[in-house]
This record gives sequence, C-alpha cells and structure tokens, in this order.
Amino acid sequence: MSIFNPTNDVCKVRILVLPESSMMCVASVLEPLRAANRVSGKTLYAWQLVSLTGEPVSMTCDVPLAIDAQFNEHLRGDLLIVIGGFNQLKHVSISSLSIIRKATSGFSVIAGVEAGSWVVARTGLLNGLQATTHWEDFETFADQFPEVDVKFDRFVVDDKCMTCGGASPAFDMFLDLIRKRNGQAVAMEVASVFVCDEAHSQFDAQPLVSLGRLAKQDARLEQAVRLMEKWIEQPLPVAGIAKRVGVSSKTLEAVFKKHVGMTPGRFYLNLRLKSANRMVNDSNLSLREIAVRSGFNSLSAFSRAYGQAFGKSAREVRLSGGDS
Repeated sequence: MSIFNPTNDVCKVRILVLPESSMMCVASVLEPLRAANRVSGKTLYAWQLVSLTGEPVSMTCDVPLAIDAQFNEHLRGDLLIVIGGFNQLKHVSISSLSIIRKATSGFSVIAGVEAGSWVVARTGLLNGLQATTHWEDFETFADQFPEVDVKFDRFVVDDKCMTCGGASPAFDMFLDLIRKRNGQAVAMEVASVFVCDEAHSQFDAQPLVSLGRLAKQDARLEQAVRLMEKWIEQPLPVAGIAKRVGVSSKTLEAVFKKHVGMTPGRFYLNLRLKSANRMVNDSNLSLREIAVRSGFNSLSAFSRAYGQAFGKSAREVRLSGGDS
C-alpha cells in the first residue's frame, strides 16, 4: 500500500543526515511529524536519525546533531529521507552511494531534502521522473542529471520519490504527506502548532529572492523582481520591465528606492552577480559559461563587475576554494 494512502498506521521513517546540512531542514522534516503525533494522540510517525558513520553530524551552524544509529544497506522502513547541504560529493563517496542505493530497496518512498535530492539523483532513482532541488542549484542539477525532469516547484512527488528545495519547502512537503495519510484536520492542527498559514502550493515556484511582506505591500515590486529572476541569462532593460509591470520607468525606480533602497538596475545587477557567485563557488562551470549564464556579454565585463562586487576576482575565489 502506498504511504500516501489514508491510514493511521505507523509510518516508519529513517532520516539520513549528511554533514554540513542545515538544522532548519532537519527541523522542517522532524517537527511536522512530531506535531502530528502530538495533535492526534497517536504514534503516526516513528523515526530514527542515522549518519553514514554512526557518529554525530556537524551541521552548518557547527552544532553537532545526535544520531541514533549508523546507516547501512539492511535498513528497512516506509520512508527514507536524505538531508544534505554543502559538499554532498565530499560527504557521500562512491562506496557510500552504493550502500544507499542498496538500502533504497527496503523502503516504499525515498525523499531528498535540499542537496539530498542530489544524492537520490546519483542513485539513479530519479531518472525519468520529475524532481526539484534548491533554487541555487537548478542549472547545475539539470546539467548533471539530464534524465531528470527538473521542476522549479517548491516540492515534487513523483512515483516513489519526493524532493524539495530547502527548509520551508520541506515543511510544506511533509505537511502534505500528513494531509494525505492522516487527513486535512490533522494537517491543519499541525500547521496551527507552527502558526503556519499554508499559503504555498506544491506547484509554487521557488523564489530566488524572498520578499516576505514586501510582496503584499507593493505588487509592482514583486512582479518586477520575479521578471528579473526569470531573465537572469538574458537581462531585460529596466524600461522593458517597467512596461511589463504596467508602470513608467520613473515609477518603478521610485518603488525600488522606497522598498529596497536602490535603483531597479542596481538590484538587477546584484541579483545576477549573486547568481554568478553561487556558480563560481558551487559548480564546475567555466568562468566564461558563468558569465553567459549570469547575463554578461563578455568575460571581461563579468570579471570587472564581479571583482567590484566581491573584492576578489572570480578566478581568485576559485583558486582559494572558499566563498567570496
């Protein structure tokens, strides 16, 4: 029986946490399940935290996460969740990946949270399926796994795989699982525990910029930013963005200066440079390819803008192996 079918049977969950994962992602997985148990007064979900070594895992905040057991190919359960963050290639060797691949046969559903989706993709389970990952990695993920149909959705459920882009989408994804298994009433109570208004749909696109309450304060700002996000590789002129939003260039400039303290042109350039900086740090793309993907018509123009923004050249950042 599918774990997505209505039932109050216990769902046995094993959570593989990789080093350099986000504590927020772990909480966004565990807390909805814990709350479902609490509000229902039943053990609907029973989980175990595991690591590849069996030792505590150091998170991105440098806090060690206690682990219940060592991951092995003989683990069994209903749902296997892989949570990853930075440097998943470093933390999941070929031999470890082989163990993970063998273990997946013992579970009904496999979930990848943030960089965990990369690990699931490396097992081959996502081939021919729809999936997603954190918005920062869309391009490189799609390049690395051409047989995966990459979606920009907050989370994706396809066949026996679930994938999502980060902490907030992870909360949405597991709240959706609770809704399907345990009913709308339990899901609503769980959402209420965390004062969550469930405003996001599974199919909402992941935003590159989280505008928060600004989106409600001025819809023109949100429209303009979403256009900028969509046209990173081929930047639109500010006048073209203003026209699409339905305002004059002067009005759009006033909107941006009021809400974000800079011109739309400067905001757009910063957005493109942040996208470029992510690719410099987290991909193997050439600098020329990064320049193209972040909307620069020449490598020299990209290099000049990057250096002014981050105080180092992209080449220096690559050679140092660290974030700028």
